Amino acid sequence: MGILSGKRILVTGVLTQASLAYGVAELAQQEGAEIILTGAGRGLSITERTARKLPETPQVLELDVTQPSHVAAVRQELGKGGGLQGALHAIGFAPESCLGGNFLSAPWEDVSTALQISAYSLKSLADVAVPLMSNGGSIVGLDFDASVAWPVYDWMGVAKAAFESTCRYLARYLGDQNIRVNLVAAGPVRTMAARSIPGFGEFEDAWTQRAPLGWDIKNSQPVAQACVALLSDWFPATTGEIIHVDGGYHAMGA
Repeated sequence: MGILSGKRILVTGVLTQASLAYGVAELAQQEGAEIILTGAGRGLSITERTARKLPETPQVLELDVTQPSHVAAVRQELGKGGGLQGALHAIGFAPESCLGGNFLSAPWEDVSTALQISAYSLKSLADVAVPLMSNGGSIVGLDFDASVAWPVYDWMGVAKAAFESTCRYLARYLGDQNIRVNLVAAGPVRTMAARSIPGFGEFEDAWTQRAPLGWDIKNSQPVAQACVALLSDWFPATTGEIIHVDGGYHAMGA
């Protein structure tokens, strides 16, 4: 019996085995959950291939969070299998113009794309999950601390700030349905998403020097454990929270 036994959980954002979401999906299965994955666009086939590497091969559904028809279709398909007790948000994207020191020159069209996919999508995922959470549930999002301005992160940092605010508002409006909404602010891990950010190595160097507990940029297990704990019943009175899993980096001064 694991801490997720009997739970059905939707997991977004699995691309490769290095994905943070993959670590969550794998550990969730080990803890007894039934997992359903989603993929989008050209990444869907990659998600389907990676799904076969999990302990049990899960169903994979197509979900492009910018398409309302996808939201409705995934909700309908999931409803055929019963309710849902948890959902993991691991979705983020910003056009190249929004990253790498281009903050002052990025056009609104690109910024709006980053905000929709990286922040508003948390509400879109709630549109999928909440109608299926008849007995309450937990929505968990993967975050990167937006309380400060980071080098090269630029408009993705702004999107993460909006993401954090969206979490708090969802927590407010879903609490009466016993649905918890929380974020895990992870330290830098070498994923495909991280490699797409110009200059991301600056984060890696800073973390290894400053995190009091140390930080392994190749180890996603601490992040997975935090997410699984929040998806379980072990945090029944916690919502609207940002839990930092970063070796303590966020709490240290210069």
